[in-house]
Amino acid sequence: MLVKIYGSAVFGVEATTITVEVNIDKGIGYHLVGLPDNAIKESSYRISAALNNNTYKLPGKKITINMAPADLRKEGSAYDLTLAIGILAASNQIKSEKINEYVIMGELSLDGSLQPIKGALPIAIKAKEEGFKGFILPKQNAKEAAIVNDLKVYGIDNIMEVINFFNEGIPLEQTIIDTRAEFYKNIDNPEFDFADVKGQESVKRSMEIAAAGGHNIILIGPPGSGKTMLSKRLPSILPPMTLQEALETTKIHSVVGKIKDSGLMSSRPFRSPHHTISDVALVGGGQYPQPGEISLSHNGVLFLDELPEFKRTVLEVMRQPLEDREVTISRARFTVTYPSSFMLVASMNPSPSGYFNDPDAPISSSPAEMQRYLGKISGPLLDRIDIHIEVNPVPFEKLSEETQSETSKSIRERVTKAREVQSERFKKIETVHYNAQMNVKQIRKFCELNNESKTLLKNAMERLNLSARAYDRILKVSRTIADLEHSKEISSNHIAEAIQYRSLDREGWLG
Repeated sequence: MLVKIYGSAVFGVEATTITVEVNIDKGIGYHLVGLPDNAIKESSYRISAALNNNTYKLPGKKITINMAPADLRKEGSAYDLTLAIGILAASNQIKSEKINEYVIMGELSLDGSLQPIKGALPIAIKAKEEGFKGFILPKQNAKEAAIVNDLKVYGIDNIMEVINFFNEGIPLEQTIIDTRAEFYKNIDNPEFDFADVKGQESVKRSMEIAAAGGHNIILIGPPGSGKTMLSKRLPSILPPMTLQEALETTKIHSVVGKIKDSGLMSSRPFRSPHHTISDVALVGGGQYPQPGEISLSHNGVLFLDELPEFKRTVLEVMRQPLEDREVTISRARFTVTYPSSFMLVASMNPSPSGYFNDPDAPISSSPAEMQRYLGKISGPLLDRIDIHIEVNPVPFEKLSEETQSETSKSIRERVTKAREVQSERFKKIETVHYNAQMNVKQIRKFCELNNESKTLLKNAMERLNLSARAYDRILKVSRTIADLEHSKEISSNHIAEAIQYRSLDREGWLG
């Protein structure tokens, strides 16, 4: 008897429906075709044990299974439940009339219980698009899949629940999620808050500007000055994610199996990879391509601590994603694209010892050592970082103050209003949503300077030996500062503040 049952495969962040054809005929054997990987080929052992432990069995006949389309490689153990139900239906051990109305996925344990799968959200989205009645999957993934409206999602613990559903009509428990309630539940409860930070007012200001304009930022300071602590709090002042951004972000994390109990991610991601990371782990790829850290940071923050310690090849592969805001990974048989629109936040010591120009430091570095250390960061990468800010250690008097610092919520309100101004400005330009995304043509149009501002900028570039690449960055940042003050024009004080945020372009840093 021939039976068709449906599963799904995930490529990039999109799912493709897989038709599993199970045919049982005279003879003996188990033949699985359609480009399955080793995990799928091994499924027969898990299926056999799971069925035997639940009073069912593999039929002692010739079982032929085709996973179509046959030219598309399938991977992972998530097809165990699909294959098991298909075999039971083809051998008349369960009724097959309704199995083609559902997408069925899950990894089987030997006792018949279900283990979680990856990519439940994109699979659910595809199931809804193709008109399936429901999605049967492990209970651990049910909340994640139930984000999709108008699709019945059934989370199960054991294969017997599915068998009884098709044979006896015993209903499965449907998982229902109020997507909007889930989205707004944790939106105002950041884990880290700027209220915990003592002092560092100038750094907080620069981070507010970075958040308001979506600018990449680098913090330069000695060990213990608070670079990491400040960076961890940046997501708390970014504008709240829209529902569409939350779905995009959840989809990427679903593909790598990083969605926990709550179905929908309502907080912007913060990723902080170790400096020993490989270029594939950062950008994505591998034999079976997976999103890298820059895609997991989509709509959030990628923090690179001690930037010069990262391998140069790793840093260089970031240049194109920073510009295009997506990563394309090409293989001989296919190409996948992952979104990667993130804010880059980096930190570094000013010298190998960490105490450049500090007269009280126990260890000092020579100018040559410092130049070699800073030279690990290439000019093209630095060119994509708009704000450079020096972070100094906080004196004891500031640390011991009892006064409460400004909360992240207050700062985020100003940032959100500035973003609204930018959204209105760029509403006719599809590719630009905030100031950091402006190209040269748009900078000339939206960052016009009066004579006083032009003179100030010209003098600063000459006296401080600012590089040519600093010019456009200063204009972008000054536009954001003006937006924070609800000023239509860029004045000289906006330019003056933006100039302060180009430390690494001055002679004596990178030359």
